[in-house]
Amino acid sequence: MSVPKASDVLANDLRERILRGDFPSGTALPPERELVNQTKMSRTTVREALRILEVQGLVTIKTGRAGGAFVQLPGGESVATSVSLLIRGQQLRLTALLETREAIEPACAGLAAKYRTDDDLAALDAANAKIADLDSPLDEFLQANVDWHLAVAIASHNELLTGFMSALSEAIYSSTENTAFVDDDVRKTTYRAHKSITDAIRAGDPGAASRRMTKHVHGYAEAVVQVEERTEITIGD
Repeated sequence: MSVPKASDVLANDLRERILRGDFPSGTALPPERELVNQTKMSRTTVREALRILEVQGLVTIKTGRAGGAFVQLPGGESVATSVSLLIRGQQLRLTALLETREAIEPACAGLAAKYRTDDDLAALDAANAKIADLDSPLDEFLQANVDWHLAVAIASHNELLTGFMSALSEAIYSSTENTAFVDDDVRKTTYRAHKSITDAIRAGDPGAASRRMTKHVHGYAEAVVQVEERTEITIGD
């Protein structure tokens, strides 16, 4: 029979209390001494449990007189970090990333058409204005492209989808041989596709936004697979 470590038991209990709202974000957990008295566990066990929660991103540890373990609830960046670790750890194929993107991003566009705000539209327009500049360096074009796709996800106002898209975009673009793939024709096609999708989002037409995004990401996937001889991906730290 496997017996869980005392620190794991305490970490699990504190995690559940945090997630159900007993300790709101930004508040401090009980001090180490109080947790020792409450649980009858050693100070070493309590510290190990707090370190587990810190690694999981649920608390941040501050030292000094005003220090302690302060609750921080996970956000979209937690999803992005976890997905990035999965991609790197499992050494997923580039084609798998492209397939995942084809499944997710049209949904982002459809939701963006329903929930976008004026600020969301401004972010889409700003990114696309940079993409339209054919004289901009390749790295600026690529960053603007990533910014636009992330802006679509953010406009969906769905934290899970935004986290997934953040990790996928980083992985796909860092794994593509862009110097062999991106030319003026690709830039022009990208701009036109983005503008068409943005127009549908601005018009509040989820069906059109989703269909146009489906066509866009599928076309990109086909073009990348034709250019890329590699199927493995490499992501920098």
